[in-house]
Amino acid sequence: MKSIKDDTLFKVNLGLLVIALLVVLFNSYQLAQIGQIERSVTANAVAGLTSSIIPTGVPSIYGSELGISFDDVSALDSYRADATIAKLGQLDTSITLSGADKERYINVLYKMENGMSCEYCCGARAIIFENGEPACGCAHSYAMRGLAKYLITKHAGDYDDKGLLEEVGKWKTLFFPSQIQAKAGILESQGIELNYINLASNKYRGIEQGKTSGGMVGGC
Repeated sequence: MKSIKDDTLFKVNLGLLVIALLVVLFNSYQLAQIGQIERSVTANAVAGLTSSIIPTGVPSIYGSELGISFDDVSALDSYRADATIAKLGQLDTSITLSGADKERYINVLYKMENGMSCEYCCGARAIIFENGEPACGCAHSYAMRGLAKYLITKHAGDYDDKGLLEEVGKWKTLFFPSQIQAKAGILESQGIELNYINLASNKYRGIEQGKTSGGMVGGC
């Protein structure tokens, strides 16, 4: 037969167990809340960074001429993205450069800031060789070469060479948004200006190596 002392001790132990369980549950809840807040802050920071580097709307000079918008290239609509990339790519195959135009083309895509590459889907040094011939056969490189050719032949006076490289860089940012977003974070942490030349050219190529993940927009 249980004594009053034993019964009291049992109740005390049970009470302590309940209290300990409540403390554990409370701490777990608090940790979950902290984690949710951290995830929310991180998501908001990423969203803010993304909105600051992803170009949107219709390009002011050539967008309406070509019937394209930066908004056409998004992972949310692969059909539309592929169609826009293909439209820009057709300019590469339909426009032939020579003389001063070709020299300018080589300067922009191969020489300036070590050139422009589609580094996240191939390892080519740049999207063209030193002689101006294509160095990469992916759809993204066709699109970037096509845009450069179009702007050089149709809007030579509207862009200087730096402006041309920057305009091509905007589209590369759309093609590889997660990779360039990671790059933007690193550049920003090092006090480097976030512009499309720094983000997309080979000037800081590989600075985000090992710290980026995610796919590309459009087929390679």
